Amino acid sequence: MKTGQFTASEGNILFYRVWDTDAQSNGKIVVLLHRGHEHSERLSAVAEVLVQAGYSVYAFDNRGHGHSKTAACYEFMQMVRDLDTFVQFICKETHKNQNDIFILANSVGAVIAATWVHDYAPQIAGMALLAPAFKIKLYVPLAKPALDLAIRFKPKLEVKSYVKARFLTHNRAEQERYNNDKLINPSIPARQLTTLLDTAQRIIQDAYLIVAPTLVISAGQDYVVDNAAQLQFYETLSSPLKKHLILDGFYHGILYEHGADKVMNSILEFIQICFKAPVLQMRDNLVVLTQWERNQIAGGKTSLTRKLSYQAQRYMMQRLGFLSDGMQVGLKYGFDSGVALDHIYKNKPSGLGIIGRAIDKQYLNAIGWRGIRQRKVHLQQMLKEAILQLQIQGKEVSIVDIAGGPARYLMELAQALPDIQIQVRDYQEQNLAEGRTLVRQLNLTNINYLAADAFDYASYQNQTIRPNIVIVSGVFELFSSNNLIKKAIEGIAYWLQPNGYVIYTGQPWHPQLEQIAQVLGNHQKQRWIMRRRSQYELDSLFSDYGFKKLQMQIDNWGIFTVSLAQLTTDNSIK
Repeated sequence: MKTGQFTASEGNILFYRVWDTDAQSNGKIVVLLHRGHEHSERLSAVAEVLVQAGYSVYAFDNRGHGHSKTAACYEFMQMVRDLDTFVQFICKETHKNQNDIFILANSVGAVIAATWVHDYAPQIAGMALLAPAFKIKLYVPLAKPALDLAIRFKPKLEVKSYVKARFLTHNRAEQERYNNDKLINPSIPARQLTTLLDTAQRIIQDAYLIVAPTLVISAGQDYVVDNAAQLQFYETLSSPLKKHLILDGFYHGILYEHGADKVMNSILEFIQICFKAPVLQMRDNLVVLTQWERNQIAGGKTSLTRKLSYQAQRYMMQRLGFLSDGMQVGLKYGFDSGVALDHIYKNKPSGLGIIGRAIDKQYLNAIGWRGIRQRKVHLQQMLKEAILQLQIQGKEVSIVDIAGGPARYLMELAQALPDIQIQVRDYQEQNLAEGRTLVRQLNLTNINYLAADAFDYASYQNQTIRPNIVIVSGVFELFSSNNLIKKAIEGIAYWLQPNGYVIYTGQPWHPQLEQIAQVLGNHQKQRWIMRRRSQYELDSLFSDYGFKKLQMQIDNWGIFTVSLAQLTTDNSIK
């Protein structure tokens, strides 16, 4: 067994362990995720069993746990990002691909794994989720809303776990080990707990977008988590290869119970099946499911109470929307238009008088708009990464946004990096006009605006410039048909320089799809009805044209993703 450190997101250093016997290794890797409060060393016995079976085994200590001295995170999604970074680190260190990796996770670790697979759509061999903590038994009435309220006054509030060793395992020796382990952290940030519960609920309801092979193991006598939530998750999965085991009499700490050796045999059997199973293309299945969801929303299939609420919202917006600058622009040009989003990015409430500014502030604070602003931050991070890679290679940078709107963020980039060339395309004249006006005001010479339809393949042919970075931001999620999307991706792949980069955004989930469809209008003067795409569907569309995803970011609510991919085949202009 060896130990080391890796750099997680935001530059934090986390501790990890690796168990590997080269003589016995079959070239496959199992990543272990420990349960809440614990650390990777407690999984040593499990790791040894896996090593004897021929696998290399990796595990890391979550932030604030074990030897990872970084302060505990307050957002559950940060732990999901850490897992993504760890898997990237493993692939780079071992020169393996994601399909050489299987995830074995317990309790909170299992929710981390399930969320990562749902949100990031990694191409792993499969995962085993042991007693996943999708719904924790808090026992105290109204504990969740009470914690949500308390966090408002004390954001860094911590709570101590009520779980004792005797509720985790019947095994007295394991109880003693747990009680005497100085590295176990009995506390957890309250915000981490509440965001865990919120995220878990999202993943349970949306599990039909998960296609990775999945084994769910439930403890029959679990005093810590609710097994009904695990069953709901399992039954909702779209995974063509899935299995559910219920262990009668087992407590929550499955891996530390009497009979854990038999459980490991079942896990090993499932791992072997996963590594041998053929990879099935499930994209069309997910398209059917999300198209059905869209049709339900479009048809107004909702409760009478919500219908009345939406009618009231529409009425108030038509009568009072002119008071808010954001609503006024949305009503005129469409709430999905570039000029409307420009107001969202500025995030400065404005309108007629105090009432207008108050309405605009509430409008700007909607969770969807908050997610879009975070998407911009992630987009800028990905853009900086792509530019850095090209500069390392000694290449001149040429950027095109195929549907950029006014693209203020690219003006900021043009000011900071005058040597790069930028073209912003859009087919709405008001977006182009606003962008050109701003460019003249800023006296920028390295950015220009061009009228073009992102979904017209001909618009990518016979061009005077040839980009090595193409940006597709906030556009694909506006259209339901993949036929349109394919035309754009095919055009990008044809036009992009060899080994060039594409940065694309996605919307795998949104809590307000129905409200948006019933209340807001789009740039085509129609109801703004969206079909969301799972990250799996979106990645596979780009993969069809030779793109390989390198990195991805997602906000804390799970709404918007930003991915960086590289063109690995030459479909280009000869």
